Parts: sequence; structure tokens; C-alpha cells
Amino acid sequence: MENNFEKVKSYLVELGHDISIQDDENQLLVINDERAGISNLVFGCADPILIMEQNMFDVPKGKGSMFKELLKKNRDIVHGAFVLNETGDKVIFRDTLQLESLDLNELEGSINSLSLLLSEYSEELIKFSKN
Repeated sequence: MENNFEKVKSYLVELGHDISIQDDENQLLVINDERAGISNLVFGCADPILIMEQNMFDVPKGKGSMFKELLKKNRDIVHGAFVLNETGDKVIFRDTLQLESLDLNELEGSINSLSLLLSEYSEELIKFSKN
């Protein structure tokens, strides 16, 4: 029986994603898909969950209104959300899924949610990153 890391890896390959980085020891995978706006999307298997994260942009100084807009947008996101990293200086997209019950459709839905978010909200994200 394959472990959860191998399951996630096989799903990503089945979905047609090229794995640019594979770290077996830390159970990390990274994919890129320029057409979908995905850049260094990290998949980390931390039993019992799969963590998906992609850096979006550095937090600009004095932009409290930006956080309000990002929090409002979180309500529209099908899977995942905008969050801050541990130090609070980067906005990232993050989603978590249960590894035990993870299936191909669920993983594909999470990746597609990020892709849709990036296509629909790209102008705002660019604006936030440049301010």
C-alpha cells in the first residue's frame, strides 16, 4: 500500500503536473504551471493533513485596507484562503486537506481553486504587491 506522500505525488502526475522539486525526507513536492498562474506551489505531507502553500507577495508597509480586501475575498474562495506567513511579512495562499480521505478530485479542486483565484483576482494582487 502506498503512503500518503506517494499518493499525492501520483495524483499530481495523473493531473498532468510536472513536479519541479521532490524532497522525500521532508515529504515536500513543488509544482509550477505558468498557464494557471501557479508558481512554486508547495505540497507538504504532515500527517494527518496535506498543506498546500504558494507565496503571493510581500506585505507592503501601512496597507491595512489591503488586509480588509483580502479577508473579504477569502469568503469567495472555494478552497483555501489568503493568510500571512509566521513572520507576517508575506501573503500566501494556503489550503489544507485530510490525507486519509484525499482523492484525485479533491486535490484537483484545490489546485483549480487557486488557478481560478489567480485568474479572477490577478489585477488586484498585482496592485497589492506593488504598493
